[in-house]
Amino acid sequence: MSRCPLPFDPDRAAEGRALFAGLPAGALELIGGTAGCSPYLLGLMQKEAAWLPSALERPAQEAFEAILTDVRAAPEADPGPALRQAKRRAALLTALADLSGVWPLLEVTGALTRFADLAVERAMRAALAKEIRRGKLPGATEADLDSGAGMVALAMGKMGAGELNYSSDIDLICLFDETRYGEADYQEARAAFIRATRAMAKLLSDITADGYVFRTDLRLRPDPSVTPVCLSMEAAERYYESLGRTWERAAHIKARPCAGDLEAGARYLKALTPFVWRKHLDFAAIEDAHDMRLRIRDHKGFHGPIVLEGHNMKLGRGGIREIEFFTQTRQIIAGGRDPGLRQRETLPALAALAEKGWVPEDVRAKLSDHYIFHREVEHRLQMVNDAQTHDLPKSPEGFARLAAFMGRTDVAALRGEITERLEEVHALTEGFFAPGAAEGAPTEAEIDAHAEAIAERWWTYPALRTERAQRIFRRLRPEILQRLGRAAKPDQAIIHFDGFLKGLPAGVQLFSMFEANPHLIDLMVGIATSAPELAEHLGRNSQVLDAVIAGDFFEDWPGCAALGEDLSARLAALPDYEARLDGARRWQREWHFRIGVHHLRGLIDAEEAGAQYAELAEAVLRALAPHVAAEFARKHGAMPGRGAVIVGMGSLGAGRLHARSDLDLIVIYDAQGAEGSEGRRPLATRPYFARLTQAFVTALSAQMAEGRLYEVDMRLRPSGRQGPVATALQSFRNYQEKEAWVWEHLALTRARPVAGEAALAEDIAALRRDLLPRAGRDRARVVREVQEMRVRLAEAKPAQGAFDAKSGPGRLQDIELTAQTCALLAGSAAHGVGAQLEAGVAAGVLSAAQAGDLLAAYRLMWRLRVAGKLLTDGALAPERLGEGGLAFLLRETGQESAEALQDSLTAHSARANAVTEAILRSESDASAP
Repeated sequence: MSRCPLPFDPDRAAEGRALFAGLPAGALELIGGTAGCSPYLLGLMQKEAAWLPSALERPAQEAFEAILTDVRAAPEADPGPALRQAKRRAALLTALADLSGVWPLLEVTGALTRFADLAVERAMRAALAKEIRRGKLPGATEADLDSGAGMVALAMGKMGAGELNYSSDIDLICLFDETRYGEADYQEARAAFIRATRAMAKLLSDITADGYVFRTDLRLRPDPSVTPVCLSMEAAERYYESLGRTWERAAHIKARPCAGDLEAGARYLKALTPFVWRKHLDFAAIEDAHDMRLRIRDHKGFHGPIVLEGHNMKLGRGGIREIEFFTQTRQIIAGGRDPGLRQRETLPALAALAEKGWVPEDVRAKLSDHYIFHREVEHRLQMVNDAQTHDLPKSPEGFARLAAFMGRTDVAALRGEITERLEEVHALTEGFFAPGAAEGAPTEAEIDAHAEAIAERWWTYPALRTERAQRIFRRLRPEILQRLGRAAKPDQAIIHFDGFLKGLPAGVQLFSMFEANPHLIDLMVGIATSAPELAEHLGRNSQVLDAVIAGDFFEDWPGCAALGEDLSARLAALPDYEARLDGARRWQREWHFRIGVHHLRGLIDAEEAGAQYAELAEAVLRALAPHVAAEFARKHGAMPGRGAVIVGMGSLGAGRLHARSDLDLIVIYDAQGAEGSEGRRPLATRPYFARLTQAFVTALSAQMAEGRLYEVDMRLRPSGRQGPVATALQSFRNYQEKEAWVWEHLALTRARPVAGEAALAEDIAALRRDLLPRAGRDRARVVREVQEMRVRLAEAKPAQGAFDAKSGPGRLQDIELTAQTCALLAGSAAHGVGAQLEAGVAAGVLSAAQAGDLLAAYRLMWRLRVAGKLLTDGALAPERLGEGGLAFLLRETGQESAEALQDSLTAHSARANAVTEAILRSESDASAP
């Protein structure tokens, strides 16, 4: 039990005991001791002497609920006296529950906030009722009071977070929903809401003989010096969209509708989501928050070392606001990407940040503990005289009173603890806010005249057109130049970094990210020196670096199922179809970039990268398909019958793509005899699925604000470009059995359902397994047409240079064709090259040694293809890659030099070509009459 020893004010303490002589001993001691510390609480006890004994006979929570019940029963026309009396009782009961340890801090602050919510609601209701009775709110009746007649009060700051302190004022933003009033009534309604807001604030703030309810501050509204105390929601939205500042974004983290039209308030806050929560990581908020902290310190004179006498526990160094700024700034940085971080309350927000890896767990634990302690000190300071103060005492007597009020007997120990806590909070937060102020910042590296000329032109690039971007970059420039100087070829490194910077449309966000995460500079330099085209792409799409900051960027690959679940959850949280298409593009781009970085850094090889690119594409198809179908069904009704399945063909079907692969797809549906859809604009079955397929292709390939997902190729569908874009299941069966060319059966060997209705997908897979053995029975025809296809391919797609891994005899395309031929002749359902060659060996189509030669050549060329496509989309020429790119290429292919790589390619392709010709010749001879 916390109490003040009597020597501080024995007369008052004795008076407190005398007031409640009939109370139980524990309560008597508490009240008597408290009176000695707090003249304010003693005064409340005197005023509420008749009420307090009965209140203390019941549990504190029950007594508090009774106070709220009395407020609700107060006269609606004039709730002021009842509110003031309730405020006295709530303040007294809360103080006693706090001091006695019955309620922990968060229950105390929660109770104070609940009372504030109710007080605002009753005051607003009374003010609006008066306007309605006077006929000043057009069309509104008393029935509209339950919804505030369209007016809402947003609780901001500590009230919004449910964290009111003991003697807190309340910060409100008052708005009205202009859509409830016609154009002719707008001005009259606006004037009525302004009057009601003023009346509400006056009722809450005015001091009478009965005291006051809450000091009320309306200055957090947009541009308070020129705007009325109540704004239309449309005007507020327009302000934040065009002029909103970072501190206003931070303020809205805690915003909460507390009275009036709560539904309209929730819609308004949802509309502000893009303003508060940016879709990309926002490290520029760190500098904004730091500048705000410095302005507060300048205004209040809080610079310099910590001196306890008069130190402000809220705004001073190491105070409550430091913890709140630290937490809110981290939320602003990452909350746009992760809705789980959008917590209003400080301690739950810190816990969420620690859980997601944005704050170390030990830092969370320390800051949380300090926050609770600081708030308890704050409450004791405010309980003395109900003063809105956060200043520590200036006298030894004052510190002795504070110690006693906190149940401490050792004043020196309390002073030491407060100092230690303030210093630790400052140490934990200052480095985060002012990374540029850290000691030991690098000096600028010496560079030659050519490099200096390149570096000087950086100031002319779009990314550095603003003064703020220039200011941040000046702090970064020495670090960047030092790291570029450590590259194997510094002159090439600076040229390639220049290409990245030149393409960057804006710099503040990215430079802020580099400043807060210096390891990203090394990553960027590494990409620029090994994959310049990727670096230039990053210049245009720098937001993908957001993913690197997430704690799991370098974790193991999660797999297709987990990826699909993650994307599905993210898309489901987005508000509309267009947002989902853009959201899918952002998500895919980050994972695509992740695969490339892992590959460049040697964390995975080409085999793993190819599989991951394919799994990523499949996850996108699985997650996006239901949203495309739902959007189409909104106009034309649900899919007839069993719906449709997307079948991956080519490399996607085989489960291996490279960084620039398009997707070969076909769509098969089963309407089960239905003639058409049932919807607002029904369609016959065939055009329904044709247009649905076109919608899906558009969803993948359309150029949107966030780019495109994939290019799509549907030429492998039955009858190619002349055939329908979607094929009925029975038509597909009939075509494959009676009309398909050998090349179409070869393509079928790699077909694999990747998205759509599960049972239909299994039927398609079963149909494929049934068809393939029969399709390969005419061996002579298969061999003859494969030979003709090889000739046509050689003429149409000759190799583009010595390092073309795809085209030409014995290269990737040729080996894949050979493997498909083996699968078709063997009647095998295998998809990948390795498994298809094994099936050919098992069926006697080729020997194990021949399969080994083909597979060795294929692996080398696949590694070259995947690595080369990560470096460039043009013809691969090692001499143009630069040292970093060439080193990556050689590492990936296991060669010592470009010459050795060329020799190895030539030798492997020659052996592979010889094997293919031998197989086809053998099969041709065996099939001859």
